[in-house]
Amino acid sequence: MYKLSVETSFSAAHFLNDYEGPCARMHGHNWKIQVTVVSDQLDNSGMVIDFKDLKDLAWQVAGRFDHQIINKVSPFDRINPTAEHLSKYFFHEIGKLLPAHVTMDTIRLWETDNYLLEYNADDA
Repeated sequence: MYKLSVETSFSAAHFLNDYEGPCARMHGHNWKIQVTVVSDQLDNSGMVIDFKDLKDLAWQVAGRFDHQIINKVSPFDRINPTAEHLSKYFFHEIGKLLPAHVTMDTIRLWETDNYLLEYNADDA
């Protein structure tokens, strides 16, 4: 089984609904996402997927939020934009874009340098 990862990042603001504390007020983060995929097959060029292609797919999803207020971007105009909900969203949306022989394994989402959330296939 092959497992590979890429990282991308975006800057965005959000605020948490139904939360008592400072994060209920709008605040920003420099989010970092690590996308890990797996496959037991290689493509015609001998790769699971080109690293650049995987990073481009990740950006197709994450880039929607860059320099935005996440609470105003669907589906987070209806869903509380917690790191938990964001990581699950990235997992499923990036997963839809992958070639048939590649499977999403894990999303690791850093809200700050010190706060990391991981969502993986076992959770899906």
